[in-house]
Amino acid sequence: MPGIVSSKLHADGSYRDMLKAGGNISNGVVQGDPFIKMEGQAVFKFAVKVLSSVVEEVLEENHLQGSDIDWLVPHQANIRIMEATAKKLGLSMDNVIVTVATHGNTSAASIPLALDTAVRDGRIKAGQNILLEAVGGGFTWGAVLIRW
Repeated sequence: MPGIVSSKLHADGSYRDMLKAGGNISNGVVQGDPFIKMEGQAVFKFAVKVLSSVVEEVLEENHLQGSDIDWLVPHQANIRIMEATAKKLGLSMDNVIVTVATHGNTSAASIPLALDTAVRDGRIKAGQNILLEAVGGGFTWGAVLIRW
C-alpha cells in the first residue's frame, strides 16, 4: 500500500555552534552578526554520521537492507555528503537522486525538488521503496521511508 511506512526524527541543540546565524532583527534593525557561520569539516562529519545512523534506524525497524531501497532522496546540501552516506549504506550512486548541480542547496526545498524531478522523469515508480533523509541546522535530522 502506498504512503509513509516509517519516519524517525532527531534533534540535539548541543551542536548549534557548528552551524548558526548569530544575528537577529529587532524593530527592523539587524542586531549582531547576520551571516551564517559553519564549521565545514565538523558539519560534514556530523551529517554523514547522523544520516547513516537514522537511515539504519529506519531500515532496521522495517527489517530492510540498503538493497531493498529503490531510491535514496537526500537533502541536496553537498554531493560529498550524499556520496559518503550512500557508501556507508552500501547503495550505488545510481540509486541516489541527485539534483544539487541543477538546484543548488535549496535547504528545506531540496528533497521535494529532487523527488519531483525523479517522479517527472520516470525514475520513481509505483511500488518502489523511497528513502528520504535530511540534516538541518540546530541540529536536526531525520529519515522517512515511503512506499510509492
